[in-house]
Amino acid sequence: MPNPQLLDLAEHVLRAGAGAHPLAVNPLDSTSLLSSLGALGVFLVLFAETGLLIGFFLPGDSLLFTAGLLCTTTAANKVHLSLPAVLLAAAAGALLGAQTGYWLGRRGGRALLARTRNRHLLAGVERAETILARYGHGKAIVLARFIPVVRTVLNPLAGILEVPTKVFVLWQTVGGLLWSIGVTLAGYVLGSSIPGIDTYLLPIIAAIVIVSLIPLALELRRARTRARATR
Repeated sequence: MPNPQLLDLAEHVLRAGAGAHPLAVNPLDSTSLLSSLGALGVFLVLFAETGLLIGFFLPGDSLLFTAGLLCTTTAANKVHLSLPAVLLAAAAGALLGAQTGYWLGRRGGRALLARTRNRHLLAGVERAETILARYGHGKAIVLARFIPVVRTVLNPLAGILEVPTKVFVLWQTVGGLLWSIGVTLAGYVLGSSIPGIDTYLLPIIAAIVIVSLIPLALELRRARTRARATR
């Protein structure tokens, strides 16, 4: 029969360990991701969001901005990140993810997209096709980086439509670096300019999410206007 004192001690250790090292990570919470995974979390989220259709819901914009903010906090604070590490992870995740999405599209993305029933993804495909038709390959690939969901589906869609590999690599690199490094540095500059701004993290993240959805809302409005005009 187990010793009751040993059982009590084991329970105490398990509780202490669970409190010090929480295993649960909320993939929709930028602060949770960064506090648990650091720069690795930035890489994983950006790779999944830009390379895998299942990552369309991930918070790319707010994660990058928050990571930049947390690079300005002191080491004594709860979360402090290294700016070079975050920039490297962001660029690598954005570029490798997009290239993976393009490759998956070339290999069999049409069948994959045809099987999906997710209305957000289907709407994203429609918007991505519209952007490609309106702006051409280069401009569309760059612009898509700044539009949630569209940046997830445009890469495999470019592969499906057989956008030339050299063209895709060039413009996805330009767009990926502008987006990943630009948004991260925006957070870093703001954090450096306003001491203690990390205490206002939640409202800032909410504002970033709203701003990132503006291009999506404008595109939907244009699509509805065009649909009415063709009736």
